[in-house]
Amino acid sequence: MKRFIVLLLWFIFPALVIAQQNYDSLLHVLDETIDNCPLYAAQKENTLIKLKSGLTKSTNESQQYDIYKQLYDEYRSYKSDSAFNYAVLKLKLAEKLNNTRKLNESQLDMALIWCLSGMYKESLDILQNINPYVLTDLKIKYFDIYKSVMGYMCDVVVDQEKKKYNNLMDAFRDSLVRLNDPKSSGYFIDKAYILVNQNKQDQALKQLIAHFQTLEKEKRNKAYVAYTISALYKRTGNKKQEKYWLAVSAINDLQSINKEYLSLRLLAHILYEDGDINRSYKYIKHSLEDALFCNSRNCTIGISRMIPIIDKAYQAQIKYRQRQLLKLLICISFLSLFLLIAVFVVYRQMRKLAFARKELSNANDELNLINTRLKEVNLSLQESNTIKEEYIGRYVDQCSLYIEKLDNYRRLLNKTAAAGKMDDLLRTIKSKQFIEDELKAFYDNFDNIFIQLFPTFVKDFTTLLGDDNYIQLKPGQLLNTELRVYALMRLGITDVVKMSGFLRCSVSTIYNYRHKIKDKTFFSREAFEEKVMKIGTSFY
Repeated sequence: MKRFIVLLLWFIFPALVIAQQNYDSLLHVLDETIDNCPLYAAQKENTLIKLKSGLTKSTNESQQYDIYKQLYDEYRSYKSDSAFNYAVLKLKLAEKLNNTRKLNESQLDMALIWCLSGMYKESLDILQNINPYVLTDLKIKYFDIYKSVMGYMCDVVVDQEKKKYNNLMDAFRDSLVRLNDPKSSGYFIDKAYILVNQNKQDQALKQLIAHFQTLEKEKRNKAYVAYTISALYKRTGNKKQEKYWLAVSAINDLQSINKEYLSLRLLAHILYEDGDINRSYKYIKHSLEDALFCNSRNCTIGISRMIPIIDKAYQAQIKYRQRQLLKLLICISFLSLFLLIAVFVVYRQMRKLAFARKELSNANDELNLINTRLKEVNLSLQESNTIKEEYIGRYVDQCSLYIEKLDNYRRLLNKTAAAGKMDDLLRTIKSKQFIEDELKAFYDNFDNIFIQLFPTFVKDFTTLLGDDNYIQLKPGQLLNTELRVYALMRLGITDVVKMSGFLRCSVSTIYNYRHKIKDKTFFSREAFEEKVMKIGTSFY
């Protein structure tokens, strides 16, 4: 059972959240629609101006009657006084034309205007003087107006009389269901109320909602159907759906420039009960403005009963907010005073802090400089240690190799002497080939070790000379004598005498090499040699 409840909440709760979001979005659309009402009204007035201009151009009375009919239809739910005037003009013209159908149509229009204006007796007098059996295609309109009169009278009579008018309204509704087009909105609305009277509310709602979805641009019908759906949801006690469909109805009412409506007024009352006073006041105020503009007695009476209650709550809310605002202003004033004091104290502290930061910044600069120098020294020491470790290892290997070579050379000489080959012995002793071979091997070994330690030496050295003074090396050659001079210098050997002994050349030759290289670069000798000493480090 617990698992079932959890699953039920799992599926229902997101649906409720989405429904609430849809309702909130719908209220935002309704707010925007109310704000845009002047634009809709301007469009309506343009339509009326065009019709009236056509009236002045009409050439015959029949055409004039059709324009009166269009003007009446446009004004009927927009401005009842003007609609009444055009209904009167229609009636007079119909009498003049002596056209029975147009006369009946004009009388029905007069009956509807009297009904909407709250003049039920006058409306009934007209209806009772019309023979419904001769109306043919106007019979639906006749029964629909009769039903509306019964509905309005049911709202104003005492409780004892309500049943009578309800029964009459149901009777007219039955007639309308038989006469109406099964695809029309009137048919679905009347059919829905008949189903409700048969306790088939779910079926009625299902049919009405399905029909609503088929309506596209018929905003007046959409408003009427949506209002009926909300009324049926009210009967079932579903307040959320009632509010939702009232909002849908109100949007379509306003967009169709219908100023005689119930949906926005009823929604305002529900929002008042829900505590949304601001929206409720906005909606009831707009409803009153439209009712006064339309001069709808029924709407004005209904709104007049509600507006004092909502206005009282709205004014109470405004006074409460004013008191809260006054308290906030007092608090803000005290906070502002404390803030000014705090700003002054902070300003003084910031000046002291700025001075301390400046001193600290100077100290940091000095410390950074020391750290940079220390880093250079550490790198230099690390490099020296690396060079020393590499060369010590190579030195030990080389010494061992030379001892082995000398021993082999000694054995060769001993073997030659023991064999009595004195001429060969003297020739071998006098030959420089051994020394030259060993010297070449020594330089190759030096070059290999140096390039391993400084793999980019040749490239970086050449960069210091420029593109036009690129040093050409022979195939397989790692360093030449010029490069070895600066290689020794990079290793820390700056004594010219030691360099000449190492390279087996004169001191003047060393100077010549250095002078020759100096001529190929645009650096001074000291700057050039300083840059050479940085090759292979992070400071290069």
